[in-house]
This record gives sequence, structure tokens and C-alpha cells, in this order.
Amino acid sequence: MTKKRRKRHTPEQIVSKLRDADAMLNAGKDVAAVLQTLEIAEATYHRWRQKYGGMTSEEAKRLKLLEDENRRLKQIVADKELDIQMLKHLTEGNW
Repeated sequence: MTKKRRKRHTPEQIVSKLRDADAMLNAGKDVAAVLQTLEIAEATYHRWRQKYGGMTSEEAKRLKLLEDENRRLKQIVADKELDIQMLKHLTEGNW
């Protein structure tokens, strides 16, 4: 049995695939045939529909950039908090 390799899709690709899926569904294809054509699982389709449904490619790209920036800023805050905790511990003289 061959193992299928996982593929990461860009937000632009996701929006494009969702548009293709809408077109195929409106043309009368059933969901299983659409998912097989797009080579995605049903859970993936529903997750993408929930997150990216109704977005343009530019909006999806902007969302991805904002999520990445948010992740980076949260990491910076966590690092600073750790530094503060270490300095408090050192100033108390408990080492």
C-alpha cells in the first residue's frame, strides 16, 4: 500500500480550489466526485469552506500574512515574559 504524501496548499490555491468546487457542484456533480477531482478529503473541504469561504485570493493571502505576524508577535511576548520571570527570580536571590 502506498502512502499518499501530504501537500500544503497556499491560500490562493485554496480559494481557487473552492471556486472550482463551487463551479462543479453547480454543474451537477456530486460532492464525492468533486473531492476526488480536487484530491482533497471531505474534512479538508469543510474546513477550507469554513475558513476561506467567500474570500478572494488577495484576502486569503492577507489573512495568512496577519496570522503569521500574530504568531511571531506572540512568540516575542512569550520570550519577554520569560526574561522578566528570570530577572525577578534572580533579584529575589533564590538561586
